[in-house]
Amino acid sequence: MKKLTLLCTALLALTVSVRAAEDIVATAKSAGTFKTLVAALDAAGKTSMLQEKGPYTVFAPTDEAFAALPKGTVENLLKPENKAQLGALLAYHVVSGEVLAANMKTGKVATANGADLNVKVENGKVMINDATVVKADVKASNGVIHVINKVLMPPKA
Repeated sequence: MKKLTLLCTALLALTVSVRAAEDIVATAKSAGTFKTLVAALDAAGKTSMLQEKGPYTVFAPTDEAFAALPKGTVENLLKPENKAQLGALLAYHVVSGEVLAANMKTGKVATANGADLNVKVENGKVMINDATVVKADVKASNGVIHVINKVLMPPKA
């Protein structure tokens, strides 16, 4: 009986460590609130980027944030002919390196898109452009996710 208990304990520990080892994409999928983001990553061919070693910081809009965009925006972006535009939009949500909320400072930060985000930290609240971080520091094996309440729109080139 003692061996069975030890085996079960070891299997549970292994399951927990494997779960903690999920990459950003797997973490987003398992959360269940990023279905649109995951579909957009697939449509833009960016899924594999967020499965690489990293580390990355991703400002992840929820399904509600995508739903708040003007009617037809998401459907239009998901069309194959808009793959480059969608990829640029998604890359605007990604920063190189792992930046935890406690280490964020007011200022500009470069994104994978090449454009800067405006970060504002005030009274414990973090704003990314006009989006609010509603849940910070969701750990993944290759970085961290900060859940935001709006989709970030990159500046027009």
